[in-house]
Amino acid sequence: MLKYLIKGGIPLKGEVRVSGSKNATLPIMCATLLTKEKCVIKNVPAIDDVYSMIEILRGLGSIVKFEKNILEIETPNIKTATPAEDAVCHMRASILIAGPMLARKGKVDMGFPGGCILGKRPLATHTHVFEKLGAKIKNQTTRLEISAAKLRGARIVLPEMSVTGTENAVMAGVLAEGKTEIRLAATEPHVQDLCKFLKKMGAKISGIGTNILVIDGVKSLHGAEYSVCGDYLEAGTLALAGIITHGNIKVADIDTSFLDILWQKLADVGAKFKVSANEFEIFPHDKKLRPTVIRTAVYPSFPTDLQAPMGVLLTQANGVSKVFETLFEGRLGYLFELEKMGAKVEFMNAHQALIIGPTHLRGCPIASMDIRAGAAMVLAGLAAEGQTEVSNINYLHRGYENLDEKLRNLGADIQKIAPGSFDFLQGSSH
Repeated sequence: MLKYLIKGGIPLKGEVRVSGSKNATLPIMCATLLTKEKCVIKNVPAIDDVYSMIEILRGLGSIVKFEKNILEIETPNIKTATPAEDAVCHMRASILIAGPMLARKGKVDMGFPGGCILGKRPLATHTHVFEKLGAKIKNQTTRLEISAAKLRGARIVLPEMSVTGTENAVMAGVLAEGKTEIRLAATEPHVQDLCKFLKKMGAKISGIGTNILVIDGVKSLHGAEYSVCGDYLEAGTLALAGIITHGNIKVADIDTSFLDILWQKLADVGAKFKVSANEFEIFPHDKKLRPTVIRTAVYPSFPTDLQAPMGVLLTQANGVSKVFETLFEGRLGYLFELEKMGAKVEFMNAHQALIIGPTHLRGCPIASMDIRAGAAMVLAGLAAEGQTEVSNINYLHRGYENLDEKLRNLGADIQKIAPGSFDFLQGSSH
């Protein structure tokens, strides 16, 4: 397993471009199953989750080419309703093949999706959607077996504002007979991106960006070319990296309106930054940062995927900050790693913690707990005195494209090391 060695205390400087959104790319890849024609997807991040999804699609019969961040996918025939078990178990997003498979093939028989261990993530919202559209659930105990002779439009009130539940509902609904209305739909930027891609394929969708989506089913979809939106979660991570290192960085190719709540919280704590439509700049802050309260919730509230990176910044605030993670009970585990580095944390329960700052973080061996906690550990290493060793960086490879390279280009001292190598044993970071 590879590790990062990070020498902290270096202010980041320079310009960086945000990669395409992982969370937008994966459902768009699944949506290509809805047509026999070729789809071309641009600005695709070269990350492990994309390669895992390519493996799943190829197993189903797709012809896939991926070069220089451009994906070409063509699925003239879906040869099986049963995706490879080992591929499905790698990530939660594999559930997104279910909607397109039901719409195009009339059935799906798959193992339960895997992914980061963040807490309970039931599939009830998905099965609720499929049943409303006329599908029959044959098994949801040992695996997921669903069939539908024909999908019919329906009024669907989602039990929760689930991102993947909304995405599956949209992908199943675009080829369903009649009108589908999805209420309490998720509105995240990646949900909007999927809807925009489907419209380019010939789908009829209104209400994009709102909690009510209306779909008029069509008989077939055609191929399309589409460029994936920038990753606002990567952009937020880079913004926090700039602030925590007292750096001066400019981040481009991102719709900054996706991060309105982050800008509000950064203003709360006293960070210095400038935001325009498609880029932002972070400046060194010359005053003590102030504490704040972070409460995660569905978009456009504070994203759970930026809670851990924000938590690292709060270790440097002058006072007591409160973190309230409302979505996943496993999302506060990274705070135990920060305690190893000297952070002062009080756990109130599985969802709430106090972070008492400012703390002088010290480099030491720490581990990634999931994709976003992994990013937080990297940020902690950038801020810490001395050398930080971050293990389990395979999580980061799932969600961030060349994060270490981008940080090095901004001046960070971060190296990817194979444990057991001479350099690793000597603690070198040349």
